Amino acid sequence: MLIGELAQRAATSARMLRYYEARGLVCPRRCANGYRDYDDTELRVVEEIRSLLAAGFDLDDIRPFVTCLRAGNPTGDVCPDSISVLSRKLTEVDAALQRLATVREQLRRQLDRTRTHRRRQ
Repeated sequence: MLIGELAQRAATSARMLRYYEARGLVCPRRCANGYRDYDDTELRVVEEIRSLLAAGFDLDDIRPFVTCLRAGNPTGDVCPDSISVLSRKLTEVDAALQRLATVREQLRRQLDRTRTHRRRQ
């Protein structure tokens, strides 16, 4: 399939596909006329990339998932490098949640103090 069809099927833009290609994540074949030609494997790769980006991964984090898919695995999250990225990302999310919980508690205490102070006035 040509780049326009892949872009449509993957719900992205041709420009984004060229960017993924420049980053080494998408690997089209070239037709005799120089056009990019994508197979269904590339569609699956682009879907994986888009899904992981939507979940907050950056392109460097995504590389092991793409490599895993290209190795013939049904999903990109079954290889050791992908599992390592998932584990690290979960640790990052847990730390961010803890920071947010701390901020939330500080805001709650400040709001309670403000309300108590206003009632006394």
